[in-house]
Amino acid sequence: MSKMNKGINVALSAIFLAQGLKILTHKTTSGKWDWRPLFQTGGMPSSHSAGVSALATYTALETGRHSIETALAVVFGVIVMYDAQGIRRHTGEIAQLVNDLDEDIELLSGHYPDLLHARRDVELNELLGHQPAEVGGGALLGIALGLLGYFSKK
Repeated sequence: MSKMNKGINVALSAIFLAQGLKILTHKTTSGKWDWRPLFQTGGMPSSHSAGVSALATYTALETGRHSIETALAVVFGVIVMYDAQGIRRHTGEIAQLVNDLDEDIELLSGHYPDLLHARRDVELNELLGHQPAEVGGGALLGIALGLLGYFSKK
């Protein structure tokens, strides 16, 4: 049986390490230990950015910066990171507004008995995307792990 592609190993390791680090950053910001960030999107560092940056770095070192493989990995990475801090972050902000609106309508319905409102049982997920610093942190982590993965094989 052959070994898994080293680039895949490096990228997946970066993703799992970034997800694990979210527990520590959550502890730093909230003062509480919580394992749930391990399974959530959003937060510092971005595991999406870490994975694609590790893959692009490893691929560039392995195949050369002028190779089609490097071009594919870099373009793929830029799209993923742009989406994480752009579209997905804005979707999370909209979810927050909808959750707040649901709360406001419930409050109003208490003052106006004719206003019927059924509060949602589950709020929309607000942690979908990343702040630019979280994307940057994931990218730096991924670059470091891509370098480590490449030079550890020598």
